[in-house]
Amino acid sequence: MLYRLIQKLDQSVQIESVDAHCDIPCGIYDPHQAQIGALTVIRMVDLIESMVKEHGKGDTAEFINSMARYIAVKEEHAELTKHEIRVIWGDFIKEANLEEYPQLNGLVHKIMTLGSKARQTVDRETAVALLEAVNEFAEIFWQIKGKETKRVKAPYAPAEEVVYPVL
Repeated sequence: MLYRLIQKLDQSVQIESVDAHCDIPCGIYDPHQAQIGALTVIRMVDLIESMVKEHGKGDTAEFINSMARYIAVKEEHAELTKHEIRVIWGDFIKEANLEEYPQLNGLVHKIMTLGSKARQTVDRETAVALLEAVNEFAEIFWQIKGKETKRVKAPYAPAEEVVYPVL
């Protein structure tokens, strides 16, 4: 009954319907979380490699515990990176943006592939390539938003460059 009442009200008042990526159309999109995720992947790879270098294969409980935690965080942040890019690509990017930046679909695919490879391996080159692809995506994202960008070294390990908007 309530549904019918609302339907009749909608027909008589003709309220315009809107769509959003969530229940509240916030309009807040930012590739920063993806960049932090990619930086974290690099950092975990560095910690894993350092741990192996210092302790060999290691069979102590401390080694196994630390290694398991580093791997879990690396995988979690590789997936977070992919998730953040998927949300922006799926919810923010419009057809006109794809026409203006025809490399965008290929770049998103590259990020998804590198994110998966970063989860599967302990390879710094892959992790750095993931960050670079995310930075390229961030530059395009901010261009779409009409903002200039700059590259700045992160003030913490692994001290790799990230793209920020010039505000």
